Amino acid sequence: MVIKNGSASDRSGARYPRQVQEEVVPAAGRRRTGEGLAGMRAARGIGAFSLTLLILMFVVAGSYALAVVSRPSEEFSPLVDGILSLSAMWLPTLAVWTTVIRARGRRPDLMLSAGALSCWAAGTTHYVVRTAQGVDVLFPSPADLGFSGFYLLMVAALGFIVRNRLRAMTWPVVLDGAVGALGAAAVLGVLLGPLLESALGGPRTLAVVLGAGYPLMDLILVATIIGVTATTGFSAGEGWILVVLGLVTFTGADVVYALLELNNLYVVGMPVDAGWGIGMALIAAWAVLQGTTVPSDSRKRLAVPVQTVPAVATLAGLGVLILASQQRVVVLAVVLAGLTLALAALPLVFRQRLQLAQVTEQARTDELTGLPNRRAFYTDVPERLTAGFQRRSAVLLLDLDKFKEINDGLGHDVGDTLLAQVSVRLSAQLRPADLLARIGGDEFVMHLAACGQDQAASVAEKLRTALAEPYDLGGITVHVNASIGIACFPDQGKDLTMLLRKADMAMYTAKTTHSGYAVYSDGAIAGLSLHFHSVKSLNDALTENQLVLHFQPKIDLATGGVRGVEALVRWDHPTLGLLGPDTFLKRFDEAGLLPALTDVVLAQALDRAAVWAARGETLSVAVNLAVSSIMDSRLPAQIAVMTASRGLSPSVLVLEITEDALIADRHRASVNLAALRDMGVKIAVDDFGKGYSSLSYLREFPIDELKLDKSFILTMMDDARATALVVSTIDLAHSLGLEMTAEGVEDTEAYQALSRFGCDLAQGFLMSRPIPAAELDVWLSARTAPVPTDLHLLLRQDPDTAADPASAVGTRSREVAGDLQ
Repeated sequence: MVIKNGSASDRSGARYPRQVQEEVVPAAGRRRTGEGLAGMRAARGIGAFSLTLLILMFVVAGSYALAVVSRPSEEFSPLVDGILSLSAMWLPTLAVWTTVIRARGRRPDLMLSAGALSCWAAGTTHYVVRTAQGVDVLFPSPADLGFSGFYLLMVAALGFIVRNRLRAMTWPVVLDGAVGALGAAAVLGVLLGPLLESALGGPRTLAVVLGAGYPLMDLILVATIIGVTATTGFSAGEGWILVVLGLVTFTGADVVYALLELNNLYVVGMPVDAGWGIGMALIAAWAVLQGTTVPSDSRKRLAVPVQTVPAVATLAGLGVLILASQQRVVVLAVVLAGLTLALAALPLVFRQRLQLAQVTEQARTDELTGLPNRRAFYTDVPERLTAGFQRRSAVLLLDLDKFKEINDGLGHDVGDTLLAQVSVRLSAQLRPADLLARIGGDEFVMHLAACGQDQAASVAEKLRTALAEPYDLGGITVHVNASIGIACFPDQGKDLTMLLRKADMAMYTAKTTHSGYAVYSDGAIAGLSLHFHSVKSLNDALTENQLVLHFQPKIDLATGGVRGVEALVRWDHPTLGLLGPDTFLKRFDEAGLLPALTDVVLAQALDRAAVWAARGETLSVAVNLAVSSIMDSRLPAQIAVMTASRGLSPSVLVLEITEDALIADRHRASVNLAALRDMGVKIAVDDFGKGYSSLSYLREFPIDELKLDKSFILTMMDDARATALVVSTIDLAHSLGLEMTAEGVEDTEAYQALSRFGCDLAQGFLMSRPIPAAELDVWLSARTAPVPTDLHLLLRQDPDTAADPASAVGTRSREVAGDLQ
């Protein structure tokens, strides 16, 4: 704004109408990388009336700017300084109020901005009318109410913007913004110093208060917009660049005018007059875009490098202090410079600690629910068990029933909302001393301190009752039940791994018996398996197509491409639902039906390979074989017939065997594997490193691939010894001419580390859990980035993978038995 004093005020009467008109045309050019108004309407959905007002505003502003530049004299012109100037003032105001009406009052920042423009237009109108009547406008005057209102309302509008942006900022970013704001304010304080001293030099009158208030308001505006811009960058999608340029231009015009007025150099029609008009037009264009833009996560941002703000602000503060040592500088500028240096030192000193704490917290927190994640649970619970080794406690593993149907049928956003609500209900039922974590998908795990078996069962009942209440998911109401498995420390396990395994088995009992929750019991689990897996039911599974395959991709770490898949068997039981292999493989073996099951699995795997081959997709298929199958001398001939009948090369098949199979009967195993290798079938050693057998078989047997056991991968990032074992095993495989595959890759940190270590292939829940063939086809067609490095990109490719890529412990344990070994 302006500082008017004495006779200077009558010269400024004709000045204000001019400024607000000159500049809407430049605003259009800077809007969005050269977009025109027609493109703006198409891209932003601006209404016809608002678009018309914007076009008219630009035309009038351009006309007024030309008139000011080419006017022959400084005398008041009714056309230029009257009609044209007032049109340029009120058209932007009308455009913003139209936007406010369309937003139905839901945008307080726009309402305040519209009020600010109205105040400015009203104040300018007063000057125009009084000047046209030949009356000198004194300072202060009624017009100053309008000018003061502009500042107050515009600061309030920025306050709403700052409040909304602060919610998404971390403390280091907020500190950077504050440092930038103080540094800018210190520099502006130096420029406004003479003006402030002049205004405050006389008695404390209304004119003095207004004279000092205008530059102080300029200082606040500049500090706020620089602080917000420094922390969030220019958001082209929101038009933030427009309000930044508008307010900076507006304030710059204020400073230049004030300095000219202080030295009695200002005359009407100087170039500075265009500054206010350009600023107002940019603010109006920003407000219109705000009201017609739907917020989007994909908007482009021009980010400010992390160290730029504190570095520049520190230099500015030092410059002000050095200048103050050489000449007189207003005290306010010195104070602001000192605050800038003091606040800049805080993030510079503590930045690393703040960032380290933030990264650590993020690594331990589930993004969707805010609960501790699997990594945090695996880290904290062993310490809790050790600290309370003489006290009883319990681990509860909870899985939502029918969650997949909700997630697939209603959408993943609804599923995410449901999981967030479930986490809130679970937290409300637990004590502060208990630990609740989400370990992946729809599975939650709890460690209940100082809790016996009866108390754990009581808690499980409370949890199921709380979860059974209906969920409002944005107009959709659903009911969800949960199955809970309980394992007690130390009776059923003295370490977390054992407790989770037994809690998972108990949870499976709860699911199959529909009891809601179950406490682990050796007898109950064994009895359940024998009861439901009779020989007749096993035969029915073989003859009635109840055995199905799920497939898990194997990713080439060098290229990101899918090299092949592993076929994993499931039993689609008519009454128990989909069963994992650890619940039935032993029974098939005991009944002498494992060879028949192997035949079914091989046939289904090769059938699917033939489908992919017909589509031109070259994917190898890996099948796990039991010891008895490896020792069967008929196996090579059987595979030759099965591949030939489907028109496949035997090289499409990878047979995965365990170390135990290689030492059971070394001669027979060597003969069969050599025959298979000569045909082109590839041989992989599964769960490598899990057993205790001699490594001599790596030299004796024809092996192509080693699959490093998932236990190494799961602990690799937290255990230096495990990391060393992984690296040395990869080197060992390569030195023998073998490929190395890492199993159980569940986070991007492990994925990237394995890639650096030179591992060839990886499979795990990070990329995809085992899924049916139809879902795998969709997953393959949806892959857009061959080597994704962002977790969300990876998860986007697997519609069944939740926000935390780590699968539930229960799901892993149901596949440990080899998923048809």
